[in-house]
Amino acid sequence: MSEQVSIQWFPGHMAKTRRLIKESLPLVDCVAEIIDARIPKSSRNPELDALCSSKPRIVLLNKIDLADPAITERWVEYIRKSGAMPLAVDCKSGRGLNKFLPLVKELLKDKIEQNARRGMSGKKIRVMVAGIPNCGKSTFINRMAGSKKLKAEDRPGVTRGTQWIDLGSGIEMMDTPGMLWPKFEDPTVGENLAFCGSVKDEVIDIELLARRLLETIAKTYPDFLRARYKLNGELPEEGAELLALVGRKRGMLISGGEVDTERASAVVLDEFRSGKIGRISLEKPDMTESGQ
Repeated sequence: MSEQVSIQWFPGHMAKTRRLIKESLPLVDCVAEIIDARIPKSSRNPELDALCSSKPRIVLLNKIDLADPAITERWVEYIRKSGAMPLAVDCKSGRGLNKFLPLVKELLKDKIEQNARRGMSGKKIRVMVAGIPNCGKSTFINRMAGSKKLKAEDRPGVTRGTQWIDLGSGIEMMDTPGMLWPKFEDPTVGENLAFCGSVKDEVIDIELLARRLLETIAKTYPDFLRARYKLNGELPEEGAELLALVGRKRGMLISGGEVDTERASAVVLDEFRSGKIGRISLEKPDMTESGQ
């Protein structure tokens, strides 16, 4: 097995984001936390849990088109049992987002009725949108707002300040920059975030990351690897061997017939992140329940 990828990532602007979220919480009625459906445990920020524990919460499992649908269903039920309102969505296509505003109104029904009794029925409901970098917050808000109100790019760290967006229907959204946490206690969490692109590739050994990803997929979705890269028979356990096989199959060779492992690594990560290898979930709810 390849050695585990070691990642620690807490730049200054993320500490600032933590303060900003804490200071802004009194202004909002609920929090919409966006997580990655492929890694629902790893993409839920424990700091956000602690900060927002006093507010009603909607948890949007984003990128469901990239995740294993059967496992996503199990996560939805798991999150519901934990006390938050889950919603499985794909922000890029807009799938599932038509349920979001009705869910907000259901969650804040008592608050809305209370406002009406006080003669403040026109008072806007305010929702804070939060999550880790590259989880799809900007794409979500742009979809909900119906126009390009925010800059959305498929890389971590694009959104830097808070912005309010009026959605109509008496609801406003507050966007926050993506926030990771100071230390990944479990190295698997850091690895999963890196696999899915929530940690900048510049701070990671890309080849080691690709080897680890291939080892993980070979264990859980071996048929996807065989189909995508035309591999036959028993797959090797070692990521280095898998990476060499992929590179050879794709004709990624350099002088002397050696595999260009750097190029092969970039392709493997890109094809996983774009769903070309298949709909893959890296975490299951029972992993959480058993403490793994």
